[in-house]
Amino acid sequence: MAEARGSTGSPTVRRRELGATLRALRLDRGFTVDQVAEHLLCSPSKVSRMETGQRGATARDIRDLCELYGVSDAEERERLTVLARRGRQQGWWQSYSLPYQTFVGLEQEATSMTIYHSAVVPGLLQTGDYTRGIHEKGVPQLNGEEVEDRVKERATRQQLLTRENPPQVEVFLDQAVLQRPIGGAQVMRKQLDSILAAARLPNVRVQILPYEVGSHPALESNFIILAFDGEAPTVVYVEGLVGGLYLERPPEIERYLQVSEILRGLALSPKDSALLLENARDTYKDDEYRHD
Repeated sequence: MAEARGSTGSPTVRRRELGATLRALRLDRGFTVDQVAEHLLCSPSKVSRMETGQRGATARDIRDLCELYGVSDAEERERLTVLARRGRQQGWWQSYSLPYQTFVGLEQEATSMTIYHSAVVPGLLQTGDYTRGIHEKGVPQLNGEEVEDRVKERATRQQLLTRENPPQVEVFLDQAVLQRPIGGAQVMRKQLDSILAAARLPNVRVQILPYEVGSHPALESNFIILAFDGEAPTVVYVEGLVGGLYLERPPEIERYLQVSEILRGLALSPKDSALLLENARDTYKDDEYRHD
């Protein structure tokens, strides 16, 4: 089961919180990454990876860095030590063989998400049969057990939508998503019904970009903007065939925020989007689209 916010939370986010603090301390004290690495007797890449949250820090790392940066406040040293310890714990998603474990770790503690998909329903809203349908033609081809693992992890991830203090989730879907018959008519009917049910949650907003809008700035991209409480910085996750890209620089974040604002203006209202979803669902009357 996923941890609710307010307990130890996601180890992925704890590492990023710690990393953001360590980077701020280093810059404030005027040290370079190479100088810190020399002090720690480690490689510069280890320091960089700690600051970006890609690797955890040990209690000794925290002790040595606090000495180097002159952090004498006992409460602050303890806070950094606790972040380091929690960042080295295991999240439930790490029991699955996922190529996007970092993303799931971020998703589990995001306070808000803005999602845009142009071709398929995002994982956070997928039904099990829709997930199976996607992986029928995947490359590399997953075996049956691996596909079922994807079904289970997505079902577990989706619990965050209805947990206590859930994130605010904003979803933009291209109309093509509704008309791509993944898994066949019955699967699509259930999938679109599931999106409609999610859109009725108070923390979920779904808007459809109809074909009539023509070109728009997100046309050739899929992305998810994840924002957090505390020190963890906002990140944009961009999906691709060979993995995900994590964008964190302020100019990059600002560009995606601007694009999201444009999409809000171009997309149908939530009410009109629900009507389009219902109409699309009702077109799937038989299994004429099934492609076994």
